[in-house]
Amino acid sequence: MKRQKRGVPEGLWQRCPGCEAIIFRKEVERSLGVCPECEYHFYVAARDRIRQVLDDGTFEEWDADLRPTDPLGFCDKTPYAQRLLEEQARTGLTDAALTGTGMIRARRVAFGVTDSAFIMGSMGSVVGERLTRLVERATEERLPLIIISGSGGGARMHEGILSLMQMAKVSAALARFDAAGGLFISVLTNPTMGGVAASFAALGDLVFAEPKALIGFAGPRTIKATLRIELPKGFQTSEFLLEHGYIDRIVPRDKLKSEIARSIDYCGK
Repeated sequence: MKRQKRGVPEGLWQRCPGCEAIIFRKEVERSLGVCPECEYHFYVAARDRIRQVLDDGTFEEWDADLRPTDPLGFCDKTPYAQRLLEEQARTGLTDAALTGTGMIRARRVAFGVTDSAFIMGSMGSVVGERLTRLVERATEERLPLIIISGSGGGARMHEGILSLMQMAKVSAALARFDAAGGLFISVLTNPTMGGVAASFAALGDLVFAEPKALIGFAGPRTIKATLRIELPKGFQTSEFLLEHGYIDRIVPRDKLKSEIARSIDYCGK
């Protein structure tokens, strides 16, 4: 009897978008989602970010009870209310931001992260409210504030002006936090775009970015099509923005935790 050939199990390997090498998935996971060949930084989910940056078992989530609603009865291809349920089931998140407190190298911080997997990390009412409450608690408890942004969308069109006002609301809370002497470290990942880049993500006392992250307001293809000009090489990447003074430092993922802890100590917070 002829033996059946055993194939390679699915999901063991993946292709790197950076160098197109075929790499062992577990090796990528051990490297915190970084390609071992070219150091391309893969997408990382919000809860994985928490595990990478905060000390084990120290994260305490805040405002988990806040849930998005459908105030406008918005409908495109899918009714917004249905889209929310689908996104929640697919991602395991209730909205595109997780906030809370935890320890970084035994330093207590207020911590937030946005996740592009949930409607491209767009800024709906719950995202804005969670981030605002995070900033306000950091102000009250005099905690260093860390927000890691991974948002390819800006304001969430499904919520109209209620979404747009979140940009101003979070920015105003950060202004009060700054006036109280707080330290805000903003970490930009791929992608950080739209209203997120145009509001709280750009307001850090220190602004770090992962290598080769796409950062900006409108995307490069939109700008090129609108202005009809050839954009500079590397436009809207971390490296381009560092060269032009928009960010303070490019920090690889495996060094981010130590860099944040060092910055907190240096600033005396």
